[in-house]
Amino acid sequence: MARTIAIGEQDFSKIIEQHYFYIDKTNFIKEWWENGDTVTLITRPRRFGKTLTMSMLEYFFSVQYAGRSDLFEGLSVWREEGYRKLQGSYPVIFLSFAGVKADTYKMARKKICQLIVNLYKDHEFLADSGFLKGEDLAFYNRISVNMDRADMENSLGQLARYLCKYYKKKVILLLDEYDTPMQEAYVHGFWDELVHLMRGLLNAAFKTNAYLERGIMTGITRVGKESVFSDLNNPEIVTTTSCKYAASFGFTEEEVLRSLEEFGLQDKADGVKRWYDGFRFGKCGSIYNPWSITQFLEKREFKPYWANTSSNALIGKLIQESDGKIKMTVEDFIEGKPFRTVIDEQIVFNEIDQNQDAVWSLLLASGYLKIIDFHALDDEFEEGLVECELMLTNLEIVSVFRKMIHGWFAVCKSSYNDFLKSLLQNDIESMNEYLNRVALSTVSSFDSGSQPSGHVQPEKFYHGLILGMILDLKNRYVIVSNRESGFGRYDLLLEPRSHEDDGILFEFKVFNAKREKSLEDTVQTAIRQIIGKKYAASLCAKGVQKERIRIYGFAFKGKEVLIDGGYLWELEKNEE
Repeated sequence: MARTIAIGEQDFSKIIEQHYFYIDKTNFIKEWWENGDTVTLITRPRRFGKTLTMSMLEYFFSVQYAGRSDLFEGLSVWREEGYRKLQGSYPVIFLSFAGVKADTYKMARKKICQLIVNLYKDHEFLADSGFLKGEDLAFYNRISVNMDRADMENSLGQLARYLCKYYKKKVILLLDEYDTPMQEAYVHGFWDELVHLMRGLLNAAFKTNAYLERGIMTGITRVGKESVFSDLNNPEIVTTTSCKYAASFGFTEEEVLRSLEEFGLQDKADGVKRWYDGFRFGKCGSIYNPWSITQFLEKREFKPYWANTSSNALIGKLIQESDGKIKMTVEDFIEGKPFRTVIDEQIVFNEIDQNQDAVWSLLLASGYLKIIDFHALDDEFEEGLVECELMLTNLEIVSVFRKMIHGWFAVCKSSYNDFLKSLLQNDIESMNEYLNRVALSTVSSFDSGSQPSGHVQPEKFYHGLILGMILDLKNRYVIVSNRESGFGRYDLLLEPRSHEDDGILFEFKVFNAKREKSLEDTVQTAIRQIIGKKYAASLCAKGVQKERIRIYGFAFKGKEVLIDGGYLWELEKNEE
């Protein structure tokens, strides 16, 4: 009889005690312990069993659960006598930042403080028993949601010290979803403040902590060492390209096939592989997402379960505000085409605005992309750089990206279709009418004034907005963005695939009150730039006659748009 599936249950003891569906991953305990690394950082996409694994470690090692051999009997870790003796033998501190989601630094700090307060409450016996005295007792009593920064940063290290002295044994420290506060800080614009705080907290907990036996951090991303780990000496970092623990998170193909057999779904194996296979960790291919597999076993229906478990706002925002190269690569991904690039596994959120290629690293770490092939670059000065061939992970992810892209303009689809028709007909009046309607709907959904990190780049936003609209013309035009031509770099070029169509050039300008009196001034500046810098040179080199080249200036001011332009030869004549 098939076991009951407890969707979303992440407490190891409850799963075992209730005999819920569980795939044995306890061999991770043995592998991790024998590797002997003092501090380990493991990154995996969301819903890949990180929290359940940390819960398993707590129940295995913590002195609070000494004698709970019933939780591990029959599992792989229990086969060796040495590991039976390890169970329940260490003081353990387990903390999760999964819930630290806030839109201000003050709120994020308060939530982290509250988690630390809860930890101290769980260990009140240290104070109530009279074990703590003098300065130690005073420190314990200062722990509150309003504690000062020094006490907060030292709180985990101090708790480890108390527990080590009480049990006369060093502490195992487990920190789950360490990077959630930092992702939130990037999105909401308080990155620098939060990173300084996290650096001090992690340093005291994992580096200068003389009472630490072992420590593990888990997260989705490997945040750049210079951001939070600059003070942390040589943690063992396990990413999606690492061979360590490759089969410990996610389900292998063999495990999935056994599960399908248990639930009488053997005949669905091909569909399950197409929808949910595709993840690869190190050299271990065909890793399946546990969330989608358990959902499918329960509901017996092919749907994008994993991709719909949380907001894709960060990914959508980064792609929506990206340049044309990224948007067109995403379109290629949806059509099943691979893309080769160098990724940096050390994600530096505050550099994403300046280094657009960093979005691929984030998409890979988050599970949206899979590695077809990779090799590390042999460069001692560029640690973490890997050249990869990437594709969307599976059919589930393809469906999400299709929905994401279509959703950007769903609220005004008829208007942007009308805009494209007007563009093809060179009807500037209608182009203005329809694009203003699109901007009114879309700009309210996407912040046109700033990036999450606070850098104001409205031109890039509008560039992305227009490019996203005209991608529907890719069968009729070769769409090129931000390329050199003439004496500069144009914003957007449409090279006709047929001699019957005109070539088209766009230049985007945001109104600047210091230089211009009106949007009309702004749009004329854009037109003069196209003409003066001879951006049409690349079209002419492709054999497009000047009489068949149209140029347009786009001027933006908040949700207000003005477009002007026409055929190049006429506008050049007017300039003369």
